[in-house]
Amino acid sequence: MVSAVFHSPLEAHAALPPAAKAVARPVATAAPVALVPMPRVPRDFRAVWLRVLPPVLGFALLVLVWELVALKSTTGFPSPLATWQQALTVFSDPFYSKGPNDQGVGWNVLSSLQRVALGFGLAAAVGIPAGFAIGRFEFLSRMFNPLISLLRPVSPLAWLPIGLLVFKGANPAAIWTIFICSIWPMIINTAVGVQRVPSDYMNVARVLNLSEWKIFTKILFPAVLPYMLTGVRLAVGTAWLVIVAAEMLTGGVGIGFWVWDEWNNLNVANIIIAIFVIGIVGLVLEFALVKIATAFTFEEVKQ
Repeated sequence: MVSAVFHSPLEAHAALPPAAKAVARPVATAAPVALVPMPRVPRDFRAVWLRVLPPVLGFALLVLVWELVALKSTTGFPSPLATWQQALTVFSDPFYSKGPNDQGVGWNVLSSLQRVALGFGLAAAVGIPAGFAIGRFEFLSRMFNPLISLLRPVSPLAWLPIGLLVFKGANPAAIWTIFICSIWPMIINTAVGVQRVPSDYMNVARVLNLSEWKIFTKILFPAVLPYMLTGVRLAVGTAWLVIVAAEMLTGGVGIGFWVWDEWNNLNVANIIIAIFVIGIVGLVLEFALVKIATAFTFEEVKQ
């Protein structure tokens, strides 16, 4: 008679050999992983305040001083509110034209920018190649450095009568004044950039027997570009400063003439508006040229 013997699972596992026990060991199931939310990074409001608050306080201080001057003035100096109301009227139609001497502020700004562009363009066409030549050749540097040192400190407006005498016209004389005041920063900065090119670069050019054109395009121009753009930026800023004074003396259409004409009409509010317009246009020109210079400038030269 055969009897069946039944064993419990624990007894059966104990009866297995060690190798079988390792194979038959039950696999532990992984516990479910709880999703922990990522902590939120707090916003740095302090950095925002450091960017926004100081300029706001600066403009608020300007308006406060302006208001105090207007309150104490006995000559009808316009307050900030009165100037703002006049600005709304001026900019409601900035491009009106009622004759050669009565045009909106938009036409005056465009006319001044046109003169600056012509004078600056001529200065760049002459000054940048001259700077490369003066920096590249020692003979030319010794020849022209005394002349540059003599003529550079002369006030740009001192050249205006020469322009009136030579060109027999107010508009060419103003362009000539822009030209003569813009050329010096471009010549000097470009020449300094050429002179600061590492001598190893030039030694390699001599070893490779490169032509002067190859030296200019492959070595000098890339190395001098940051200095050249710095000179361009300084020249544009100087040109925009000078054109206002030149137009006051020469007349015609332009932001400088507009300021002088409003002074003759005793319209001080429009003069203050013109001051802000001149500052904003100069700021835009400076910002645009800084962006261009940053795009083509090496990091070590930017700082």
